[in-house]
Amino acid sequence: MAGKLEGKVAFITGIARGQGRSHAVRLAQEGADIIGVDICRQVETVPYATATPEDLAETVRQVESLDRRIIATEVDIRDGAALKQAADDGVAQLGRLDIVLANAGISTMHSTVDMPDEVWDTMIDINLSGQFKTIRATVPHIIAGDRGGAVVITSSLAAMKANANIAHYTAAKSGQVLALELAPHRIRVNTVHPTTVNTDMVLNEPTYKLFRPDLEHPTREDYEVAARTLNKLPTAGLDPVDISNAILYLVSDDGRFVTGTTHVVSAGGQL
Repeated sequence: MAGKLEGKVAFITGIARGQGRSHAVRLAQEGADIIGVDICRQVETVPYATATPEDLAETVRQVESLDRRIIATEVDIRDGAALKQAADDGVAQLGRLDIVLANAGISTMHSTVDMPDEVWDTMIDINLSGQFKTIRATVPHIIAGDRGGAVVITSSLAAMKANANIAHYTAAKSGQVLALELAPHRIRVNTVHPTTVNTDMVLNEPTYKLFRPDLEHPTREDYEVAARTLNKLPTAGLDPVDISNAILYLVSDDGRFVTGTTHVVSAGGQL
């Protein structure tokens, strides 16, 4: 039986691991071919290890194991020219573009009043400007195809509910709107707003210390005690595939008339 995305092509940023890899695999399971990018080196100001070329190769392996095509490139989404080249090359090889997932992002924690310029600037350049550059590089291909399509921008519950020490993150995640401009082209645009997701961006010692400042060397178990207080459902965090399944709904015909929404996947964290 054909999948929900049979014959479609999706462009995904931050594809090397975490939510990006999960989205690539989930969409491939439903028949999509994938164009993907990731920086695959350490990002300045980020206190945890960011993705590697080996991570990207593993995503390629997992997608190809599903008998789907994937073109994966090392690209920094702050580089608009490189993003355009990746999109152009991918569409030239795979023949079309239907879906864009602007997923790549970073997380850094810092009090606002003494935040260094570099921490603020890197956050905005990646989590906001990088999303804009992704859309600018890719959406013209969907328009040119004249078949309609879907864009999903990964935002955060932090864009809807105030949290301390992440003013730069919240500002970046709040600045995303496009649905009105693309509706005449039958392109739907939505944002997805997860609560804490169990990826390397969260599961690291700096995050554990933020949640458990009372402990010198908090463990994941210590962190989860505090993280559970964020959500009304009894969980410390979601699995990446929980977000992938929400995105699948938004980009498939199941959500064919859904556009301009803030799709919350929060375990009740917004309540």
